[in-house]
Amino acid sequence: MCITLATMATTTVRLDAADEALLDRLAEVYGGRSAAIRHALRALAVEVEERESLDDFLAAWEAEVGPVDEAGVTRMAERYGL
Repeated sequence: MCITLATMATTTVRLDAADEALLDRLAEVYGGRSAAIRHALRALAVEVEERESLDDFLAAWEAEVGPVDEAGVTRMAERYGL
């Protein structure tokens, strides 16, 4: 059996005391500081992808039915829990 380990990069992040305390708290939940940071990075990527998908949806909607007014955005946000 052959085990191949992936190459991992090292990144330096400067944290203030409050962020470091938050990281330490999350490290307990996610099994270490690195694991917590990886989890946060992936969660942020999902959030960005969701926001981009919403932007694409709104652009398609505007192309099909015209500009979206604030009331329409509010109704859709309430309907879909955004």
